[in-house]
Amino acid sequence: MELQQILLEKNVPCKMRDGVTLYSDIYRPHREGKFPVLLTRLPYNKDLPLYSHRYLDTNRLVQNGYIVIVQDVRGRFNSEGDFYPFMYEAEDGYDTVEWAANLPDSTGEVGMFGLSYYGFTQLLAATERPPHLKAIAPAMTLTDWRNDSVENNGKYMVGSTETWALESVAPDQIRRKYQDTEQYNSMMMKMAQYYNELEDWYQYKPMKDWPPLKELGVAEFFYDFIQNRLTTEQYNKMSISEKFEKIDVPAYHIAGWYDNFLNTTIHNFSELSKKRNGHLQKLIVGPWAHGVFQSVLGERNFGVHASADWIDYKEDLTGLHIRWFNHWLKNEPDGFEEEAPIKLFVMGINEWRDEFEWPLARTAYTPFYLHSNGNANSRFGDGSLSVDQPLSEKEDSFIYDPSKPVPTNGGGTLFTGTNTTGPLDQRELEEREDVLVYSTDTLTESLEVTGPVKVKLWVKTDVLDTDFTAKLVDVTPEGKAIHLLDGITRVTYRDGDKQAENIVNQVVEIEIDLWATSNVFLTGHSIRLEISSSNFPRYDMNLNTGKTMMDSTEMKIATQTIYHQEDYPSHIVLPIVKKQKI
Repeated sequence: MELQQILLEKNVPCKMRDGVTLYSDIYRPHREGKFPVLLTRLPYNKDLPLYSHRYLDTNRLVQNGYIVIVQDVRGRFNSEGDFYPFMYEAEDGYDTVEWAANLPDSTGEVGMFGLSYYGFTQLLAATERPPHLKAIAPAMTLTDWRNDSVENNGKYMVGSTETWALESVAPDQIRRKYQDTEQYNSMMMKMAQYYNELEDWYQYKPMKDWPPLKELGVAEFFYDFIQNRLTTEQYNKMSISEKFEKIDVPAYHIAGWYDNFLNTTIHNFSELSKKRNGHLQKLIVGPWAHGVFQSVLGERNFGVHASADWIDYKEDLTGLHIRWFNHWLKNEPDGFEEEAPIKLFVMGINEWRDEFEWPLARTAYTPFYLHSNGNANSRFGDGSLSVDQPLSEKEDSFIYDPSKPVPTNGGGTLFTGTNTTGPLDQRELEEREDVLVYSTDTLTESLEVTGPVKVKLWVKTDVLDTDFTAKLVDVTPEGKAIHLLDGITRVTYRDGDKQAENIVNQVVEIEIDLWATSNVFLTGHSIRLEISSSNFPRYDMNLNTGKTMMDSTEMKIATQTIYHQEDYPSHIVLPIVKKQKI
Protein backbone atom coordinates (compact mmCIF):
# COMPACT_ATOMS: atom_id res chain seq x y z
CA MET A 1 0.00 0.00 0.00
CA GLU A 2 1.47 3.31 -1.06
CA LEU A 3 1.99 6.09 1.46
CA GLN A 4 -0.99 8.39 1.83
CA GLN A 5 -1.63 11.69 3.54
CA ILE A 6 -4.31 12.10 6.19
CA LEU A 7 -6.40 15.23 6.63
CA LEU A 8 -7.38 16.14 10.20
CA GLU A 9 -10.29 18.44 10.92
CA LYS A 10 -10.46 19.46 14.58
CA ASN A 11 -13.52 20.17 16.72
CA VAL A 12 -16.21 19.68 14.11
CA PRO A 13 -19.64 20.46 15.63
CA CYS A 14 -22.50 17.96 15.69
CA LYS A 15 -25.84 19.15 17.12
CA MET A 16 -27.97 16.73 19.09
CA ARG A 17 -31.77 16.64 18.99
CA ASP A 18 -32.03 18.77 22.14
CA GLY A 19 -29.70 21.48 20.81
CA VAL A 20 -26.54 20.43 22.66
CA THR A 21 -23.45 20.48 20.42
CA LEU A 22 -20.86 17.71 20.62
CA TYR A 23 -17.44 18.11 19.02
CA SER A 24 -15.44 15.60 17.01
CA ASP A 25 -12.07 15.23 15.34
CA ILE A 26 -12.35 13.86 11.81
CA TYR A 27 -9.51 12.01 10.10
CA ARG A 28 -9.96 11.68 6.31
CA PRO A 29 -8.01 10.12 3.46
CA HIS A 30 -6.34 12.86 1.42
CA ARG A 31 -7.70 11.73 -1.91
CA GLU A 32 -10.82 12.02 -4.01
CA GLY A 33 -13.81 9.86 -3.31
CA LYS A 34 -16.37 8.92 -0.70
CA PHE A 35 -15.53 6.66 2.24
CA PRO A 36 -17.38 4.75 4.96
CA VAL A 37 -17.13 6.11 8.49
CA LEU A 38 -15.71 4.51 11.63
CA LEU A 39 -16.91 6.31 14.75
CA THR A 40 -15.86 6.16 18.38
CA ARG A 41 -17.43 8.18 21.20
CA LEU A 42 -15.51 8.52 24.46
CA PRO A 43 -15.40 10.52 27.72
CA TYR A 44 -11.60 10.55 28.05
CA ASN A 45 -10.58 13.40 25.71
CA LYS A 46 -10.38 12.89 21.96
CA ASP A 47 -7.18 14.98 21.94
CA LEU A 48 -5.20 12.38 23.90
CA PRO A 49 -3.82 9.59 21.68
CA LEU A 50 -3.63 7.18 24.66
CA TYR A 51 -7.41 7.17 24.87
CA SER A 52 -8.71 8.26 21.49
CA HIS A 53 -6.59 5.74 19.55
CA ARG A 54 -5.72 3.30 22.36
CA TYR A 55 -5.38 -0.26 21.07
CA LEU A 56 -5.95 0.47 17.36
CA ASP A 57 -3.79 2.20 14.74
CA THR A 58 -6.40 4.67 13.54
CA ASN A 59 -4.01 6.00 10.91
CA ARG A 60 -4.16 2.60 9.25
CA LEU A 61 -7.94 2.70 9.35
CA VAL A 62 -7.83 5.95 7.39
CA GLN A 63 -5.18 4.68 4.99
CA ASN A 64 -7.42 1.72 4.28
CA GLY A 65 -10.16 4.00 3.06
CA TYR A 66 -12.15 5.07 6.13
CA ILE A 67 -13.15 8.37 7.63
CA VAL A 68 -12.39 8.04 11.36
CA ILE A 69 -14.37 10.19 13.77
CA VAL A 70 -13.44 10.55 17.44
CA GLN A 71 -16.04 12.41 19.51
CA ASP A 72 -16.08 13.77 23.06
CA VAL A 73 -19.36 12.60 24.59
CA ARG A 74 -21.82 15.02 26.15
CA GLY A 75 -20.38 17.09 28.98
CA ARG A 76 -16.78 16.02 28.44
CA PHE A 77 -13.83 18.13 27.30
CA ASN A 78 -14.83 20.09 24.17
CA SER A 79 -18.46 18.95 24.01
CA GLU A 80 -21.34 20.89 25.51
CA GLY A 81 -23.86 19.66 28.05
CA ASP A 82 -23.70 17.95 31.43
CA PHE A 83 -21.98 14.60 31.84
CA TYR A 84 -23.83 11.73 33.45
CA PRO A 85 -22.46 8.26 32.72
CA PHE A 86 -24.37 6.66 29.82
CA MET A 87 -27.58 8.60 30.50
CA TYR A 88 -27.60 10.20 27.04
CA GLU A 89 -25.43 7.82 25.03
CA ALA A 90 -28.21 5.93 23.23
CA GLU A 91 -29.86 9.05 21.77
CA ASP A 92 -26.60 10.94 21.26
CA GLY A 93 -25.14 7.86 19.57
CA TYR A 94 -28.07 7.67 17.16
CA ASP A 95 -27.81 11.36 16.30
CA THR A 96 -24.05 11.16 15.78
CA VAL A 97 -24.26 8.10 13.53
CA GLU A 98 -26.84 9.76 11.30
CA TRP A 99 -24.82 13.00 11.21
CA ALA A 100 -21.68 11.06 10.25
CA ALA A 101 -23.56 9.21 7.50
CA ASN A 102 -24.49 12.51 5.89
CA LEU A 103 -21.05 14.13 5.88
CA PRO A 104 -20.01 15.26 2.38
CA ASP A 105 -17.30 12.60 1.89
CA SER A 106 -19.26 9.77 3.54
CA THR A 107 -20.73 6.81 1.68
CA GLY A 108 -23.45 6.67 4.32
CA GLU A 109 -22.12 3.43 5.80
CA VAL A 110 -21.12 3.78 9.48
CA GLY A 111 -19.36 1.42 11.86
CA MET A 112 -18.42 1.96 15.49
CA PHE A 113 -15.42 0.82 17.52
CA GLY A 114 -14.02 1.37 20.99
CA LEU A 115 -13.19 -0.12 24.37
CA SER A 116 -14.83 -0.03 27.79
CA TYR A 117 -17.00 3.12 28.06
CA TYR A 118 -16.74 3.61 24.33
CA GLY A 119 -17.52 -0.03 23.79
CA PHE A 120 -20.82 0.53 25.58
CA THR A 121 -21.62 3.70 23.61
CA GLN A 122 -21.79 1.41 20.56
CA LEU A 123 -24.24 -1.03 22.11
CA LEU A 124 -26.45 1.73 23.50
CA ALA A 125 -26.52 3.49 20.13
CA ALA A 126 -27.40 0.19 18.46
CA THR A 127 -30.49 -0.17 20.69
CA GLU A 128 -31.87 2.93 18.94
CA ARG A 129 -31.33 1.30 15.52
CA PRO A 130 -29.83 4.22 13.57
CA PRO A 131 -30.47 3.32 9.90
CA HIS A 132 -26.88 3.91 8.77
CA LEU A 133 -25.14 1.89 11.52
CA LYS A 134 -23.96 -1.28 9.78
CA ALA A 135 -21.53 -2.97 12.22
CA ILE A 136 -19.85 -2.50 15.60
CA ALA A 137 -16.80 -3.84 17.45
CA PRO A 138 -17.35 -3.43 21.21
CA ALA A 139 -14.25 -4.32 23.24
CA MET A 140 -14.14 -5.17 26.96
CA THR A 141 -17.43 -3.56 27.82
CA LEU A 142 -20.49 -3.98 29.98
CA THR A 143 -24.19 -4.79 29.90
CA ASP A 144 -25.53 -2.61 32.69
CA TRP A 145 -23.65 0.38 34.07
CA ARG A 146 -24.77 0.11 37.67
CA ASN A 147 -24.83 -3.66 38.08
CA ASP A 148 -21.53 -4.22 36.25
CA SER A 149 -19.50 -1.26 37.50
CA VAL A 150 -20.89 0.02 40.80
CA GLU A 151 -22.74 -2.74 42.65
CA ASN A 152 -23.81 -6.30 41.98
CA ASN A 153 -26.06 -8.40 44.22
CA GLY A 154 -25.33 -6.28 47.26
CA LYS A 155 -21.56 -6.03 46.73
CA TYR A 156 -20.01 -2.63 45.97
CA MET A 157 -17.03 -2.54 43.63
CA VAL A 158 -15.13 -0.07 45.76
CA GLY A 159 -11.80 0.09 43.96
CA SER A 160 -13.04 0.49 40.40
CA THR A 161 -15.91 2.87 41.26
CA GLU A 162 -13.84 5.26 43.35
CA THR A 163 -10.84 5.11 41.04
CA TRP A 164 -12.88 5.82 37.91
CA ALA A 165 -14.79 8.72 39.43
CA LEU A 166 -11.70 10.40 40.87
CA GLU A 167 -9.08 9.61 38.23
CA SER A 168 -11.06 9.55 34.98
CA VAL A 169 -13.98 11.91 35.57
CA ALA A 170 -12.98 14.47 38.21
CA PRO A 171 -10.17 16.39 36.41
CA ASP A 172 -12.30 17.60 33.49
CA GLN A 173 -15.23 18.39 35.78
CA ILE A 174 -12.90 20.45 37.97
CA ARG A 175 -11.79 22.33 34.84
CA ARG A 176 -15.38 23.06 33.89
CA LYS A 177 -16.54 24.06 37.37
CA TYR A 178 -13.67 26.20 38.59
CA GLN A 179 -12.99 28.95 36.07
CA ASP A 180 -10.81 31.02 38.39
CA THR A 181 -7.20 29.98 37.76
CA GLU A 182 -6.15 30.05 41.39
CA GLN A 183 -9.17 28.05 42.52
CA TYR A 184 -8.72 25.58 39.67
CA ASN A 185 -5.06 25.01 40.55
CA SER A 186 -5.97 24.54 44.21
CA MET A 187 -8.61 21.95 43.40
CA MET A 188 -6.33 20.07 41.03
CA MET A 189 -3.63 19.92 43.69
CA LYS A 190 -6.20 18.59 46.14
CA MET A 191 -7.39 16.02 43.59
CA ALA A 192 -3.82 14.88 43.00
CA GLN A 193 -3.28 14.46 46.73
CA TYR A 194 -6.44 12.37 47.02
CA TYR A 195 -5.32 10.25 44.12
CA ASN A 196 -1.88 9.67 45.62
CA GLU A 197 -3.59 8.48 48.81
CA LEU A 198 -6.30 6.51 47.04
CA GLU A 199 -5.37 3.13 48.50
CA ASP A 200 -6.01 4.61 51.95
CA TRP A 201 -9.26 6.26 50.84
CA TYR A 202 -10.64 2.90 49.74
CA GLN A 203 -10.92 2.12 53.45
CA TYR A 204 -13.19 5.09 54.18
CA LYS A 205 -16.63 4.44 55.64
CA PRO A 206 -19.42 5.29 55.09
CA MET A 207 -18.99 5.45 51.33
CA LYS A 208 -22.00 7.74 50.94
CA ASP A 209 -19.90 10.48 52.55
CA TRP A 210 -16.68 9.69 50.65
CA PRO A 211 -14.70 12.96 51.14
CA PRO A 212 -12.57 13.19 47.96
CA LEU A 213 -15.44 13.85 45.55
CA LYS A 214 -17.53 15.76 48.09
CA GLU A 215 -14.72 18.19 48.85
CA LEU A 216 -13.94 18.63 45.17
CA GLY A 217 -17.61 19.20 44.42
CA VAL A 218 -17.66 17.02 41.30
CA ALA A 219 -18.93 13.63 40.03
CA GLU A 220 -22.19 13.86 41.96
CA PHE A 221 -23.43 10.80 40.06
CA PHE A 222 -21.18 8.68 42.31
CA TYR A 223 -23.42 9.39 45.29
CA ASP A 224 -26.59 8.90 43.25
CA PHE A 225 -25.49 5.41 42.34
CA ILE A 226 -24.26 4.14 45.69
CA GLN A 227 -27.44 5.43 47.36
CA ASN A 228 -29.83 4.15 44.66
CA ARG A 229 -31.26 7.59 43.97
CA LEU A 230 -32.14 7.07 40.31
CA THR A 231 -35.49 6.04 38.91
CA THR A 232 -36.03 2.75 37.10
CA GLU A 233 -36.36 4.70 33.85
CA GLN A 234 -33.00 6.37 34.41
CA TYR A 235 -31.31 3.06 35.22
CA ASN A 236 -32.76 1.52 32.07
CA LYS A 237 -31.13 4.22 29.96
CA MET A 238 -27.76 2.88 31.16
CA SER A 239 -28.44 -0.77 30.45
CA ILE A 240 -28.95 -3.12 27.51
CA SER A 241 -29.91 -6.11 29.66
CA GLU A 242 -33.53 -5.90 28.49
CA LYS A 243 -32.75 -4.55 25.01
CA PHE A 244 -30.85 -7.28 23.18
CA GLU A 245 -33.78 -7.72 20.78
CA LYS A 246 -33.35 -4.10 19.73
CA ILE A 247 -29.72 -4.54 18.67
CA ASP A 248 -29.82 -5.48 15.02
CA VAL A 249 -26.24 -5.15 13.76
CA PRO A 250 -23.30 -7.54 13.43
CA ALA A 251 -20.84 -7.19 16.31
CA TYR A 252 -17.29 -8.36 16.93
CA HIS A 253 -16.90 -8.69 20.71
CA ILE A 254 -13.37 -8.45 22.14
CA ALA A 255 -12.63 -9.79 25.63
CA GLY A 256 -9.75 -10.70 27.94
CA TRP A 257 -9.48 -13.51 30.48
CA TYR A 258 -8.25 -10.95 33.04
CA ASP A 259 -10.59 -8.12 32.09
CA ASN A 260 -13.02 -6.77 34.65
CA PHE A 261 -15.75 -6.89 31.98
CA LEU A 262 -15.01 -10.44 30.81
CA ASN A 263 -18.33 -11.82 32.01
CA THR A 264 -20.43 -9.06 30.48
CA THR A 265 -18.62 -9.10 27.14
CA ILE A 266 -19.21 -12.86 26.82
CA HIS A 267 -22.81 -12.36 27.98
CA ASN A 268 -23.41 -9.73 25.30
CA PHE A 269 -22.03 -12.07 22.64
CA SER A 270 -24.12 -14.99 23.88
CA GLU A 271 -27.37 -13.04 24.11
CA LEU A 272 -26.99 -11.43 20.70
CA SER A 273 -26.07 -14.81 19.21
CA LYS A 274 -29.39 -16.24 20.42
CA LYS A 275 -31.46 -13.85 18.35
CA ARG A 276 -33.53 -15.63 15.72
CA ASN A 277 -32.44 -14.43 12.28
CA GLY A 278 -29.97 -12.18 14.05
CA HIS A 279 -26.83 -10.72 12.53
CA LEU A 280 -23.45 -12.39 12.76
CA GLN A 281 -21.77 -12.17 16.17
CA LYS A 282 -18.09 -12.88 16.71
CA LEU A 283 -16.02 -13.23 19.88
CA ILE A 284 -12.31 -13.22 20.56
CA VAL A 285 -10.93 -13.76 24.08
CA GLY A 286 -7.22 -13.24 24.67
CA PRO A 287 -5.03 -13.50 27.78
CA TRP A 288 -5.55 -9.79 28.27
CA ALA A 289 -6.48 -7.33 31.02
CA HIS A 290 -8.59 -4.20 30.66
CA GLY A 291 -7.15 -2.24 27.76
CA VAL A 292 -3.94 -4.29 27.97
CA PHE A 293 -3.29 -6.47 24.91
CA GLN A 294 0.31 -7.48 25.55
CA SER A 295 1.84 -10.94 25.60
CA VAL A 296 3.21 -10.55 29.13
CA LEU A 297 0.76 -10.00 31.97
CA GLY A 298 1.38 -10.34 35.68
CA GLU A 299 3.72 -13.30 36.15
CA ARG A 300 2.94 -15.05 32.88
CA ASN A 301 4.45 -14.75 29.43
CA PHE A 302 1.93 -16.05 26.91
CA GLY A 303 4.16 -15.68 23.84
CA VAL A 304 4.32 -12.97 21.17
CA HIS A 305 1.40 -14.54 19.29
CA ALA A 306 -0.82 -13.69 22.27
CA SER A 307 -0.44 -9.93 21.84
CA ALA A 308 -2.78 -7.72 19.84
CA ASP A 309 0.16 -6.94 17.58
CA TRP A 310 0.42 -10.52 16.32
CA ILE A 311 -2.67 -12.60 17.05
CA ASP A 312 -1.95 -16.24 16.27
CA TYR A 313 1.01 -15.15 14.12
CA LYS A 314 -1.55 -14.02 11.51
CA GLU A 315 -2.86 -10.49 12.02
CA ASP A 316 -2.98 -7.70 14.53
CA LEU A 317 -6.08 -6.27 16.16
CA THR A 318 -6.17 -3.30 13.79
CA GLY A 319 -6.04 -5.65 10.82
CA LEU A 320 -8.89 -7.68 12.29
CA HIS A 321 -10.98 -4.50 12.54
CA ILE A 322 -10.17 -3.57 8.95
CA ARG A 323 -11.29 -6.99 7.71
CA TRP A 324 -14.45 -6.80 9.81
CA PHE A 325 -15.48 -3.37 8.61
CA ASN A 326 -14.42 -4.06 5.01
CA HIS A 327 -16.89 -6.92 5.07
CA TRP A 328 -19.85 -4.93 6.38
CA LEU A 329 -19.17 -1.40 5.17
CA LYS A 330 -17.52 -2.12 1.80
CA ASN A 331 -19.19 -5.44 0.98
CA GLU A 332 -15.82 -7.13 0.54
CA PRO A 333 -15.82 -10.92 0.99
CA ASP A 334 -13.60 -11.79 3.94
CA GLY A 335 -14.89 -15.19 4.91
CA PHE A 336 -16.41 -14.19 8.26
CA GLU A 337 -19.50 -16.33 7.68
CA GLU A 338 -17.28 -19.37 7.07
CA GLU A 339 -14.96 -18.79 10.02
CA ALA A 340 -15.68 -20.13 13.48
CA PRO A 341 -17.56 -17.48 15.48
CA ILE A 342 -15.22 -17.76 18.49
CA LYS A 343 -11.46 -17.52 18.88
CA LEU A 344 -10.11 -18.38 22.33
CA PHE A 345 -6.62 -18.23 23.76
CA VAL A 346 -5.96 -21.36 25.83
CA MET A 347 -3.54 -20.44 28.60
CA GLY A 348 -1.07 -22.97 29.89
CA ILE A 349 -0.42 -24.39 26.43
CA ASN A 350 -0.58 -20.79 25.10
CA GLU A 351 -2.46 -21.52 21.90
CA TRP A 352 -5.29 -19.88 20.00
CA ARG A 353 -8.20 -22.12 19.09
CA ASP A 354 -11.38 -21.69 17.07
CA GLU A 355 -14.67 -22.75 18.62
CA PHE A 356 -18.26 -22.81 17.40
CA GLU A 357 -20.32 -22.27 20.56
CA TRP A 358 -20.11 -21.02 24.13
CA PRO A 359 -19.92 -22.84 26.44
CA LEU A 360 -18.26 -25.64 24.50
CA ALA A 361 -20.67 -28.49 23.73
CA ARG A 362 -18.06 -31.13 24.54
CA THR A 363 -17.54 -29.85 28.10
CA ALA A 364 -17.67 -32.31 30.97
CA TYR A 365 -18.71 -30.34 34.06
CA THR A 366 -16.80 -32.10 36.81
CA PRO A 367 -17.11 -31.47 40.56
CA PHE A 368 -13.90 -31.40 42.57
CA TYR A 369 -14.76 -31.79 46.26
CA LEU A 370 -13.24 -30.11 49.30
CA HIS A 371 -11.56 -32.34 51.88
CA SER A 372 -9.67 -31.83 55.14
CA ASN A 373 -9.39 -32.96 58.74
CA GLY A 374 -10.67 -29.55 59.81
CA ASN A 375 -7.38 -27.70 59.37
CA ALA A 376 -7.41 -26.30 55.83
CA ASN A 377 -6.30 -22.87 57.04
CA SER A 378 -3.47 -21.51 54.88
CA ARG A 379 -1.40 -23.43 52.34
CA PHE A 380 0.34 -25.14 55.23
CA GLY A 381 -2.91 -26.80 56.29
CA ASP A 382 -4.41 -30.16 55.36
CA GLY A 383 -6.96 -29.07 52.75
CA SER A 384 -7.22 -31.13 49.57
CA LEU A 385 -9.29 -31.22 46.42
CA SER A 386 -10.36 -34.30 44.48
CA VAL A 387 -13.16 -35.90 42.47
CA ASP A 388 -13.91 -38.21 45.42
CA GLN A 389 -17.06 -37.27 47.29
CA PRO A 390 -16.67 -36.56 51.00
CA LEU A 391 -18.27 -38.86 53.56
CA SER A 392 -17.75 -37.93 57.20
CA GLU A 393 -15.23 -35.11 57.58
CA LYS A 394 -14.68 -32.36 60.09
CA GLU A 395 -15.68 -28.92 58.87
CA ASP A 396 -13.21 -26.05 58.44
CA SER A 397 -13.54 -22.69 60.12
CA PHE A 398 -11.82 -19.32 60.15
CA ILE A 399 -12.22 -15.89 61.68
CA TYR A 400 -13.18 -13.06 59.34
CA ASP A 401 -12.29 -9.64 60.71
CA PRO A 402 -13.55 -6.80 58.42
CA SER A 403 -10.82 -4.50 59.72
CA LYS A 404 -8.23 -6.90 58.28
CA PRO A 405 -9.65 -7.98 54.90
CA VAL A 406 -7.80 -10.22 52.48
CA PRO A 407 -6.30 -7.77 49.97
CA THR A 408 -6.99 -8.04 46.26
CA ASN A 409 -4.00 -9.58 44.53
CA GLY A 410 -4.46 -9.83 40.78
CA GLY A 411 -7.43 -11.01 38.76
CA GLY A 412 -9.77 -9.11 36.49
CA THR A 413 -9.64 -5.74 38.20
CA LEU A 414 -9.74 -2.07 37.30
CA PHE A 415 -8.39 0.27 39.94
CA THR A 416 -5.20 1.94 41.02
CA GLY A 417 -2.67 0.50 43.42
CA THR A 418 -0.20 -2.35 43.65
CA ASN A 419 -0.88 -6.01 42.85
CA THR A 420 -4.17 -5.27 41.17
CA THR A 421 -4.36 -7.07 37.82
CA GLY A 422 -3.63 -10.33 36.12
CA PRO A 423 -2.05 -13.71 36.92
CA LEU A 424 -0.17 -12.94 40.13
CA ASP A 425 1.35 -15.27 42.75
CA GLN A 426 -0.99 -15.87 45.70
CA ARG A 427 1.43 -17.59 48.08
CA GLU A 428 1.75 -14.68 50.48
CA LEU A 429 -2.02 -14.45 50.91
CA GLU A 430 -2.19 -18.22 51.31
CA GLU A 431 -0.18 -17.90 54.53
CA ARG A 432 -3.16 -16.21 56.20
CA GLU A 433 -5.26 -18.21 58.68
CA ASP A 434 -8.44 -16.68 57.23
CA VAL A 435 -7.75 -18.24 53.81
CA LEU A 436 -8.71 -21.91 53.43
CA VAL A 437 -6.62 -23.73 50.82
CA TYR A 438 -7.58 -26.94 49.01
CA SER A 439 -5.23 -28.46 46.42
CA THR A 440 -5.27 -31.51 44.19
CA ASP A 441 -2.39 -33.92 44.04
CA THR A 442 0.25 -33.14 41.46
CA LEU A 443 -1.26 -33.82 38.05
CA THR A 444 0.21 -36.78 36.17
CA GLU A 445 -1.37 -35.61 32.93
CA SER A 446 -2.54 -32.22 31.71
CA LEU A 447 -6.12 -31.11 32.30
CA GLU A 448 -7.93 -28.41 30.30
CA VAL A 449 -10.48 -26.16 31.99
CA THR A 450 -12.40 -24.03 29.49
CA GLY A 451 -15.71 -22.42 30.31
CA PRO A 452 -17.70 -21.00 33.22
CA VAL A 453 -16.56 -22.01 36.72
CA LYS A 454 -18.76 -22.12 39.79
CA VAL A 455 -18.22 -23.06 43.44
CA LYS A 456 -20.96 -24.55 45.60
CA LEU A 457 -20.50 -24.34 49.36
CA TRP A 458 -22.43 -25.22 52.50
CA VAL A 459 -21.54 -22.54 55.01
CA LYS A 460 -22.43 -21.22 58.43
CA THR A 461 -21.78 -17.87 60.05
CA ASP A 462 -22.54 -16.37 63.46
CA VAL A 463 -23.40 -12.87 62.15
CA LEU A 464 -26.39 -11.26 60.40
CA ASP A 465 -24.77 -11.17 56.96
CA THR A 466 -21.38 -11.92 55.50
CA ASP A 467 -19.50 -12.78 52.29
CA PHE A 468 -17.69 -15.84 51.03
CA THR A 469 -15.05 -15.67 48.32
CA ALA A 470 -13.45 -18.28 46.10
CA LYS A 471 -10.34 -18.24 43.92
CA LEU A 472 -9.10 -20.76 41.36
CA VAL A 473 -5.32 -21.06 41.26
CA ASP A 474 -2.80 -22.85 39.03
CA VAL A 475 0.11 -24.11 41.16
CA THR A 476 3.36 -24.60 39.26
CA PRO A 477 6.02 -27.25 40.03
CA GLU A 478 8.08 -24.47 41.61
CA GLY A 479 5.22 -23.71 43.99
CA LYS A 480 3.98 -20.48 42.46
CA ALA A 481 0.23 -20.09 42.98
CA ILE A 482 -0.94 -18.22 39.89
CA HIS A 483 -4.33 -16.51 40.00
CA LEU A 484 -6.85 -17.62 37.37
CA LEU A 485 -10.32 -16.64 38.59
CA ASP A 486 -12.12 -15.31 41.62
CA GLY A 487 -15.66 -14.62 42.77
CA ILE A 488 -17.73 -13.54 45.75
CA THR A 489 -21.24 -14.08 47.13
CA ARG A 490 -23.04 -12.07 49.78
CA VAL A 491 -25.01 -14.64 51.76
CA THR A 492 -28.25 -12.68 51.99
CA TYR A 493 -28.14 -12.15 48.21
CA ARG A 494 -27.32 -15.76 47.38
CA ASP A 495 -30.37 -16.09 45.11
CA GLY A 496 -29.99 -12.70 43.44
CA ASP A 497 -32.42 -10.56 45.47
CA LYS A 498 -31.92 -9.95 49.15
CA GLN A 499 -33.47 -12.57 51.43
CA ALA A 500 -34.88 -11.57 54.79
CA GLU A 501 -34.62 -14.83 56.72
CA ASN A 502 -32.25 -15.25 59.62
CA ILE A 503 -28.96 -16.93 58.64
CA VAL A 504 -27.23 -16.78 62.02
CA ASN A 505 -25.79 -20.22 62.87
CA GLN A 506 -27.77 -21.80 60.04
CA VAL A 507 -26.16 -24.08 57.44
CA VAL A 508 -26.80 -22.33 54.13
CA GLU A 509 -26.05 -23.45 50.58
CA ILE A 510 -24.45 -20.77 48.40
CA GLU A 511 -23.00 -20.60 44.91
CA ILE A 512 -20.06 -18.42 43.88
CA ASP A 513 -19.71 -17.51 40.22
CA LEU A 514 -16.03 -17.29 39.23
CA TRP A 515 -16.89 -16.27 35.63
CA ALA A 516 -14.88 -18.16 32.98
CA THR A 517 -11.41 -19.11 31.86
CA SER A 518 -9.48 -21.28 29.43
CA ASN A 519 -6.40 -22.83 30.98
CA VAL A 520 -4.55 -26.10 30.73
CA PHE A 521 -3.18 -27.26 34.07
CA LEU A 522 0.01 -28.89 32.86
CA THR A 523 1.57 -32.12 34.04
CA GLY A 524 3.41 -31.44 37.31
CA HIS A 525 1.00 -28.62 38.24
CA SER A 526 -1.89 -28.83 40.70
CA ILE A 527 -5.31 -27.22 40.92
CA ARG A 528 -6.00 -25.10 43.97
CA LEU A 529 -9.12 -23.52 45.44
CA GLU A 530 -8.98 -20.76 48.03
CA ILE A 531 -11.97 -19.90 50.23
CA SER A 532 -12.22 -16.79 52.37
CA SER A 533 -14.58 -13.87 53.08
CA SER A 534 -13.02 -10.79 51.52
CA ASN A 535 -11.29 -9.49 48.42
CA PHE A 536 -10.70 -5.83 49.14
CA PRO A 537 -10.84 -3.30 47.53
CA ARG A 538 -12.16 -5.12 44.47
CA TYR A 539 -15.31 -5.59 46.56
CA ASP A 540 -16.41 -3.79 49.70
CA MET A 541 -15.59 -5.48 52.96
CA ASN A 542 -18.69 -7.01 54.54
CA LEU A 543 -19.15 -5.43 57.96
CA ASN A 544 -20.99 -8.54 59.25
CA THR A 545 -23.77 -6.38 60.72
CA GLY A 546 -26.37 -6.48 57.96
CA LYS A 547 -25.30 -2.99 56.90
CA THR A 548 -22.69 -2.06 54.30
CA MET A 549 -19.67 0.19 53.88
CA MET A 550 -21.99 2.53 52.02
CA ASP A 551 -23.91 3.64 55.09
CA SER A 552 -22.20 2.30 58.22
CA THR A 553 -18.92 2.16 60.13
CA GLU A 554 -19.80 -0.49 62.73
CA MET A 555 -18.05 -3.84 62.25
CA LYS A 556 -18.27 -7.28 63.81
CA ILE A 557 -15.90 -10.23 63.70
CA ALA A 558 -17.42 -13.39 62.24
CA THR A 559 -16.69 -17.05 62.72
CA GLN A 560 -17.10 -18.76 59.33
CA THR A 561 -17.61 -22.48 58.82
CA ILE A 562 -17.28 -24.47 55.60
CA TYR A 563 -18.82 -27.95 55.50
CA HIS A 564 -17.64 -30.83 53.30
CA GLN A 565 -19.52 -33.95 54.23
CA GLU A 566 -21.87 -36.44 52.61
CA ASP A 567 -24.87 -34.18 53.22
CA TYR A 568 -22.93 -30.99 52.49
CA PRO A 569 -20.59 -31.86 49.59
CA SER A 570 -18.91 -28.49 48.98
CA HIS A 571 -17.16 -28.44 45.62
CA ILE A 572 -15.95 -26.49 42.63
CA VAL A 573 -17.39 -27.38 39.23
CA LEU A 574 -14.68 -27.34 36.58
CA PRO A 575 -15.55 -27.36 32.87
CA ILE A 576 -13.19 -30.09 31.71
CA VAL A 577 -12.48 -30.25 27.98
CA LYS A 578 -10.84 -33.40 26.69
CA LYS A 579 -8.31 -33.33 23.90
CA GLN A 580 -9.92 -33.48 20.49
CA LYS A 581 -9.07 -36.47 18.34
CA ILE A 582 -7.37 -35.55 15.10
